[in-house]
Amino acid sequence: MTHSDHDNPAIADISTLVKLRFGARDLKFFPRLMAKNMVLGGHQSRFRGRGMDFEEVRQYQPGDDIRTIDWRVTARTMTPHTKLFSEERERPVLIVVDLRHTMFFGSKELKSVTACQVAAALAWAGLSANDRVGGLVFGADQQYDIRARRSHHSVLQLIHKLRDFSEQLIHANSNRYTLADMLEDTRRVAMPGSTLFLISDFHDLNKDCEQHLFELARHCDLNVCHVHDALEAQLPPPANYQVSNGHQRFNLNTRGPELRRQFEKQFKDRLTNLKHLCSQLRMGNLSFETSVPVLSVLQQAYGKKNPGRRR
Repeated sequence: MTHSDHDNPAIADISTLVKLRFGARDLKFFPRLMAKNMVLGGHQSRFRGRGMDFEEVRQYQPGDDIRTIDWRVTARTMTPHTKLFSEERERPVLIVVDLRHTMFFGSKELKSVTACQVAAALAWAGLSANDRVGGLVFGADQQYDIRARRSHHSVLQLIHKLRDFSEQLIHANSNRYTLADMLEDTRRVAMPGSTLFLISDFHDLNKDCEQHLFELARHCDLNVCHVHDALEAQLPPPANYQVSNGHQRFNLNTRGPELRRQFEKQFKDRLTNLKHLCSQLRMGNLSFETSVPVLSVLQQAYGKKNPGRRR
């Protein structure tokens, strides 16, 4: 990384992405799938995992292994009680990042830079939870697949690719991939049972995408990370503005009341559709506005006080 890279707000900063590892350690409720059935002593689970987690104590029932009796609770209540455990499934974490041309937009920070920060924080959180972490990054005209591994090297590889793809957006002016293409490729890469994070602005969400999401949600723990900017939800105060896409400058007149209403309605409709789809398919749904620190959003979802799990 050169000094100029660090000073360019259009490019994801590697040092910032690396430092997110410290805040990611506090995400104690990072998504991980637990076996649905409680596991009692002597009843072997069909899932292999990283060990047994204590769940609760209940009264002894015929057939329970006496080795699981909680003698302290039994002595205190004068009634036999048994400890219950759940076994955790080991699963890979796959982080899918949309760094296509439409992500190169933002008022205070670019959506592409925010998406890179979300991806890095999630990758560090997964590694901290001792999960295997991989990534699938989509740029304007190429993609890159990072195999899931339980290593810092895998996360650092993802971070460097995020930085490279964010820089390429400076010179991009079109997209090779649609969101449907991204999801179709994700279906080929994602292993059944994976925890999957999909980071995008979802500007081209359509029926084809919904079918791919349905199939992914059947086999994976799917979590949507919607990245958006305040200017997408509401136009700036009525006036004439000079805007740029990095190549050309345009004049934007925001004085028209009908234009303002239609603009706001378009974003609200898209947001409502995404929320409904997440509820319908039981997908996790996190919203990242570019002016809000990503760790504060993740802390609310996966921090100690508010686990934010839907299941």
